[in-house]
Amino acid sequence: MKQKALSLLLALAMMVSLAACTQTTPSASPSASGSPEPSVSQTPSAQPSEEGTADTVMFTDSCGRTVELPAQIDRIAPSGPMAQIVLFALCPDKFVGLASEWDPGSEAYIDTEDPETLNDFSMPIEGYEAPYAKAQLVLYNDSAVTPEAPASAQALLDYCRQYPGRVTYPAPPDFTGSAFVRNIIYEVCGWEQFQDMEADYDTVKAAIEPALEYLRELNPYLWNEGRTFPDSSTTVDSMFADGELVMSMSYAPFTVATGIDQGLLSDTTRTFVFDNGTIGNTNYMAIAFNSPNKAGAMVVIDAILSAEVQLSQYETLRELPVVDADKLSQEERAAFDAVDLGQGVLTQAELLSHRLPEMPADLVPVIEEIWLDQVVGQYND
Repeated sequence: MKQKALSLLLALAMMVSLAACTQTTPSASPSASGSPEPSVSQTPSAQPSEEGTADTVMFTDSCGRTVELPAQIDRIAPSGPMAQIVLFALCPDKFVGLASEWDPGSEAYIDTEDPETLNDFSMPIEGYEAPYAKAQLVLYNDSAVTPEAPASAQALLDYCRQYPGRVTYPAPPDFTGSAFVRNIIYEVCGWEQFQDMEADYDTVKAAIEPALEYLRELNPYLWNEGRTFPDSSTTVDSMFADGELVMSMSYAPFTVATGIDQGLLSDTTRTFVFDNGTIGNTNYMAIAFNSPNKAGAMVVIDAILSAEVQLSQYETLRELPVVDADKLSQEERAAFDAVDLGQGVLTQAELLSHRLPEMPADLVPVIEEIWLDQVVGQYND
C-alpha cells in the first residue's frame, strides 16, 4: 500500500517537472506499446543499441527483458491501474485504451458540505482547489521539566509568571507566530465576529484590544521581556530543544512525535491545546490555468484524495487526513484507527474536537501590523 501511494506522489512530481511528454527521448515515456508486461514502478532506461535501427530503440524493462520499441511512441495501452495513473499523468493524448475504469473517488471520501473544506482562509474555493491535508496549531513542552500544560490564556499567563524569561513565540509574520497571536485573539475575544469583519486597521484594532492588552501583560514574563521576539518558529524550536525555553509550538500537529523519533526532543515531550481550541486550516492543491496537462493533474489529484493515499500520508508523513470518517468503509476506518502516530501527540479525534476556523486571509496582515505597533516592547500601565 505504501509503495503504491509513494508511486502516486512520484507521478505528481513527474507531472510538475515535465511540461509535456517527450517524444524524442524514449526514457521519458517508458511505454507499454510493444511490450507484453511493462513496468512503471521503477524507471528503466531505454538506450539505443547496435541492434536497433534509426526508427527503433532497445528497451530493458524492470524484469530484465529487452524488447525493440519504436523511437516515437504514438499509442499507449497501460497494463494495470498504477501504470494507467502514471502514464496518463504524462501523456494522456496517447491513450488508446484503459486497464480499468477511472475511479470517481474524490467526492467519495470528502465531505463536500463541510464549510472548512469549501473555504480556504474563509475564501470560497468554488471548485478551483482540492483539499489534501489538514493542519492545526499545537503547543508542546517537556513534562519532566514543567508538569503544567496551560489550557487557556489565563493559565498561559500564570505559566509564564512561573517560568519568567523561558517562554516566547515567533514574531509575526512568521506563519506559526502569526497563528499563535490569532489564537490568543480567539481565546480572549471569541472567533465568530472575525469571520466577516472588514479588513480595516481601526476596526480590527478596536475588536482585538482586549487581546492586545493581554499580550502586553504577557511581555514582562517572556524571553527578553517581550522587547524582541525570535525571527522564526525554527529558532523557537531550537531554543526549546536547547533548554532555553520551556515551551514551543507548531502548526504541524504531530511535530512532537517526529522530533522524538529523530532524537531532537525527549520522550517526555507532550502536545497540548487550549480547552477552547486552536486554529486549524486545510491545505489545498490547484491546477495552473496554463498547465499543459490538466487531465493528468486531475487524475493524480483524484488519486491523492483516495482513502489509500490519505492513509499513507497519515501514517508516513503524519499529516491530518481530509477524508470524512463517515464515508470510510469499516475496513478503511480500522486502518486509520490502527495508525501509530508516535509519542507525545494528541489523537486525531482530540485535535478535531478542539479545532477553530481560520480568520479571513485579508485580516492576517492587518493583525500583524497592529501587533508590531501595539505589542512589541510595550507594557500595560
